[in-house]
Amino acid sequence: MTEKDASSEKIISDAMADPSPAKSMGDPGITPLSPSHTQNDTDQVPSGPSFVVVVAIDFGTTSSGYAYAFAKEPECIHTMRRWEGGDPGVSNQKTPTTILLTPDRKFHSFGYAARDFYHDLDPSESKHWLYLEKFKMKLHTTANLSINTDLHAANGKRVKALDIFAYALAFFKEQALKELSDQTGGEFDNSDVRWVITVPAIWKMPAKQFMREAAYKSGLVSRENPEQLIIALEPEAASIYCRKLRLHQMVDLGTQTTQNGFSPSDNVGSGMSQASPAAKEHVRRNRQSRTFLVENVIGELWSELEEGDRYVVVDCGGGTVDLTVHQIRLPEGHLKELYKASGGPYGSIGIDYEFEKLLCKIFGQDFIDQFKIKRPAAWVDLMIAFESRKRAAAPDRTNPLNINLPFSFIDYYKKFRGHSVEHALRKSNVDFVKWSSQGMLRMNPDAMNSLFKPTIDHIIQHLTELFEKPEVSDIKFLFLVGGFAESPLLQQAVQNMLQGRSRIIIPHDVGLTILKGAVLFGLDPSVIKVRRSPLTYGVGVLNRFVEGKHPPEKLLVKDGTRWCTDVFDTFIAADQSVALGEMVKRSYTPAKPSQQVIVIHVYCSEKENASFISEPGVRKCGTLRLDVSGTESTAARREIQTLMQFGDTEIRAMAVDVSTGRTVKASIDFLSH
Repeated sequence: MTEKDASSEKIISDAMADPSPAKSMGDPGITPLSPSHTQNDTDQVPSGPSFVVVVAIDFGTTSSGYAYAFAKEPECIHTMRRWEGGDPGVSNQKTPTTILLTPDRKFHSFGYAARDFYHDLDPSESKHWLYLEKFKMKLHTTANLSINTDLHAANGKRVKALDIFAYALAFFKEQALKELSDQTGGEFDNSDVRWVITVPAIWKMPAKQFMREAAYKSGLVSRENPEQLIIALEPEAASIYCRKLRLHQMVDLGTQTTQNGFSPSDNVGSGMSQASPAAKEHVRRNRQSRTFLVENVIGELWSELEEGDRYVVVDCGGGTVDLTVHQIRLPEGHLKELYKASGGPYGSIGIDYEFEKLLCKIFGQDFIDQFKIKRPAAWVDLMIAFESRKRAAAPDRTNPLNINLPFSFIDYYKKFRGHSVEHALRKSNVDFVKWSSQGMLRMNPDAMNSLFKPTIDHIIQHLTELFEKPEVSDIKFLFLVGGFAESPLLQQAVQNMLQGRSRIIIPHDVGLTILKGAVLFGLDPSVIKVRRSPLTYGVGVLNRFVEGKHPPEKLLVKDGTRWCTDVFDTFIAADQSVALGEMVKRSYTPAKPSQQVIVIHVYCSEKENASFISEPGVRKCGTLRLDVSGTESTAARREIQTLMQFGDTEIRAMAVDVSTGRTVKASIDFLSH
């Protein structure tokens, strides 16, 4: 072996995360055979087993639902049956993401049913039941998410997050299979379904993996058949649907005034007034039916886009706001992600928090905290009353908004403080909230708008920063999707920020955009050809020690050879473009021919370039253990290939012993156990 070969030799180290992870290990490691990294063809994406139907579940922070399409009629997307229950002023195509467990922690109900049942319980009983809502945000906000992460029910008791998510998915599985069985007139088999679950693009890898773990636990799919479930990114799903839009299925904010605001009941307000009678009729029929015809062709709007055109999808949901930048690749109109997904926890529940802060200011934090625990059902009622008024907020509104205070709020306050709610309002110095004689909180429109301000400011600030990035210049369209996109206040703010730089497009039934797009994605997952890697991935190796280049504390002498330990050997860097199914392959050989088990550790980091696995922010996210005992290699040096596949929403790794064909696969594990 020449001197040159020897100098490029690296050894994979079995590294833990202490200051010099590799020094503590007695494992001799492995050295590379080929320093190069090869990319495989990216076109041969394995086609999964055939399936009869795609069912997508949009598991939202505030509301959830499912939709489906049969593989043989991909242009017909069916949204789920109407739900029982429903709120005034809120269209109920989806059901609230609320779940109720019995006092002995068994699943009881989900959605409106859970809310209504919980609400009707006597307070002495309801304190033993476990009621949860808006719990999805916990996956985004928990720093060290694990299988054991807890959630708090309304009565303050703790429950395992994994159980709650699994119960919810099991509920949707049951509902969807029941509906499919009724449709097809026979028992519908779960193995004929390809499931799609949507998650925010800005979620970190542990949260995405958590969703998959919950799906396994719920029996949606089995670990043995992971490809039956696709994790789809919400703004990507929206983007796929927006390609299919016909002109009567959306509102173009640039070509019309939005003074009247949008109300969910008349198809996105004023935008329809210019539509032809035929289009209005089509929309009216569409509202009645739950089936959406997706044109097999590309929508009219899309036909204006040319090769290389860019557009932004802003997905404004209940919990998060996600921004994605896509570019068109013709002829097939595949999508390419230009800039890694960004955004933050700026969803519409931020407005609920502001309302809660306002109540604390008027009635006292101590009272509100007590009231939530002692009368949790009445608190839920109050927030429902607020929700319908929140949807009536508009930039040019002049008349006040009245919010019903539940009787038990008024009653409990009197007991707690010894004076009336009316008295509290008079003596609080919040002058824009008054007490009306009908027993309601009366807010002037400016007061309501000020509750929106912090959340909308966050979104606008983020959009402004995004539009300053070089990759985000000359954007043709901005698609505003997600439930919060219905807010006239948000629409106006986005219009003011863009100043006509891009056309703002809002699909009708904007809250269902993601659901419909997720179904289309499940029918053809290869439509998104290029993504940006959210993290840098690599393995820990040993390099030959070079004086002056390597830090002395990394020196490890082994059998007379001087090694530099803890080197981060990068497979792919953060924000690098990755084609769908792209494979990065490296070959290694055991440093010691007698080695029985070869261990390769995979690391990840949010930084684009990491030099050592001991740097802050680098964490171990997977391990490949290849047992080579009892096998002889004919070659002088046994070749171990390490492959990592990127470009899907999940990452796969495997190691192959070339001489025996023995293979070990690992799914990269981001849930710190």
